Amino acid sequence: MAKRSPKNRRPPREIAGDRPVVVVCRGGDCGNRTKHPGFDHVAQLRQVRLGLDGVADVVSSSCLDACDHSNVVVVLPGQDGRAAGGDAVWIGQALDPDTTADIVRWVADGGPGRVEEPTLVEINAFRPTRLNRHELEEATGVG
Repeated sequence: MAKRSPKNRRPPREIAGDRPVVVVCRGGDCGNRTKHPGFDHVAQLRQVRLGLDGVADVVSSSCLDACDHSNVVVVLPGQDGRAAGGDAVWIGQALDPDTTADIVRWVADGGPGRVEEPTLVEINAFRPTRLNRHELEEATGVG
């Protein structure tokens, strides 16, 4: 778990509430080449950013404190998705291009609350702890 002292914390990034937010964890075990040899973490983040450019806000987090599920990607619904009852979806073991592509396609099509989760997202989804949710709020400023 990567922790920074309060004086070194960056202020939350400004997020537009009208579109989905995708948080890609890169701290702790996520993004760790030793734990996940052969997986290109930089390419994954690039794939998400390029695939969702203009569609969703993509945020890289220093740690979401869900290391048992690394690599973790969290998708928060946009305004329409929240209005339709969508909630944040925490996806673990996002360690292959197919899972990443499914996440990107799903968010581009509308994401939580608007479009049913693809199979790879549904299989890898997990319920976060209160601490995980707190880390997400710190990373995005979105609760």
